[in-house]
Amino acid sequence: QVQLVESGGGSVQPGGSLRLSCVASGSIFRIHSVGWYRQAPGKQRELVAAQSSGGSINYADSVRGRFTISRDNAKNTVYLQMNSLKPEDTAVYSCNANIELNDNGIQRSYWGQGTQVTVSS
Repeated sequence: QVQLVESGGGSVQPGGSLRLSCVASGSIFRIHSVGWYRQAPGKQRELVAAQSSGGSINYADSVRGRFTISRDNAKNTVYLQMNSLKPEDTAVYSCNANIELNDNGIQRSYWGQGTQVTVSS
C-alpha cells in the first residue's frame, strides 16, 4: 500500500515563507510525475506546480516566481518552497504522484491527505 503524507503547513504572515514536504512510502518501484494542488474554501481545486518524470516543470501563473517545486528521488519526497506568501495563497495543499508499483510501466495516481496553509496578518 502506498501512502503520501504532507507536512510543513501552518500559519504565516504575508510575505513569509513555508516549505511543504510530501513523502511517499510503501512498495514503490518508481515515482513518475508529481504535483502540488490547493483548494481554498468555496473554490475548486487548482494545480499549483507540477514536475514531469522528465523534469519539466509547470507553475500556476499566480505562483510563478514565488513557489518552487523540487524532488528528492532517493527519499521519495517532493517539496514545495513557498516564498512571498499572500493571503490568497490560503488553502489546503495536497500532493499528487503517479507511481509505478512494479517494473511493468503501469502507473497509479495517489493523493496525500492535505496540509493547511493560512496566510494572514
